[in-house]
Amino acid sequence: MDPVTRLVHAGQDIDRAYRSITPPIYQTSTFRFEDVGATSGYEYTRLGNPTRHALEALLAELEGGAGAVAAASGMAAISIALAVFEAGAHLLCTRDCYGGTYRLLHHLQRQGKLEVTFLDLTDANAREQAVKPTTRAVWVETPSNPLLRVTDLAELTAFAHARGLIVIADNTFLSPLLQRPMDFGVDLVVHSTTKYLNGHADVVGGAVVARTEELHRAIQFAAKAGGAVQAPFDAWLVLRGMKTLHLRMAAHEANARAVAEFLARHPQVEHVHYPGLESHPGHALARRQQRGFGGMVSFTVRGGLAEARKVLQRARVFALAESLGGVESLIGHPATMSHAAMPPEYRQAAGIDDHLLRLSVGIEAKEDLIADLEQALA
Repeated sequence: MDPVTRLVHAGQDIDRAYRSITPPIYQTSTFRFEDVGATSGYEYTRLGNPTRHALEALLAELEGGAGAVAAASGMAAISIALAVFEAGAHLLCTRDCYGGTYRLLHHLQRQGKLEVTFLDLTDANAREQAVKPTTRAVWVETPSNPLLRVTDLAELTAFAHARGLIVIADNTFLSPLLQRPMDFGVDLVVHSTTKYLNGHADVVGGAVVARTEELHRAIQFAAKAGGAVQAPFDAWLVLRGMKTLHLRMAAHEANARAVAEFLARHPQVEHVHYPGLESHPGHALARRQQRGFGGMVSFTVRGGLAEARKVLQRARVFALAESLGGVESLIGHPATMSHAAMPPEYRQAAGIDDHLLRLSVGIEAKEDLIADLEQALA
């Protein structure tokens, strides 16, 4: 089936008793055994649950993977993905990654559990020089958070696989509808399902999708052992949200393009980061490997931090808040919000300036969004 059709019908086949159109919520911690050592396929919800399994099956199908694990949060999903590595493994990671990813990787490095090199993954020479005998994986965000840099996934996976490394891609910004990293050979795909997949700012969740059965077994073990899996009701909320994913993503992108074009013309704006603009250095690559440009935009304000704070304080339709991907528009200040875990000198080296603002463009009327930004920038 077309992914759009599959989204609408997701989970309708799990109710064998009454064949309900809406997937049921199996809100139970445990299941009755058929006999000693024999189950109906489920025994304890940490190990497996029909509602969660419906979501996992849908995510694996959409991403083109062998299987998936639905986690309690986006950070739980990242932790599950990292748990497949032995102590002392070395990873290469996108330099301008999500602040929570940086925090966790830096923490694990301080503890001596993993070693991490943060670098510009689009720089082939830097990548080559960073690889060590202990290197096991490459962690990539494309587009990256918050600068929306685009990395060539086909080229990156070819580089990694030639050296026996796996590639992990965070696909939160685009969703499987606008980008399928596994089509380019990526081995693990991570999502914060809190964001576009759920889309309504009423649940926290995450997911890891594995390209091979071997990696699927590895993330399943990590999830069962650690226990940071998604609760049945939360999985049901994500399933419900995903039924309208294709409609929402189209609206997000149309509004984001209009907002980006407005900002690019505004005299108070220094620079706009949005791959949908032809002026973006990754525009041509994004057109090749993505099915759309998404709803995230970031920009720098002339006049530095003081002027950026005025924009944040004056915005009304754009709510000053963490997170992204919901139907409502949000505005954030990465330096003090999503990327506050990064030391100031690291943020500056990565290009995350103090006067950079990040927009999660919602599905409101684009005229209202532009008017709000216009008055905030005045």
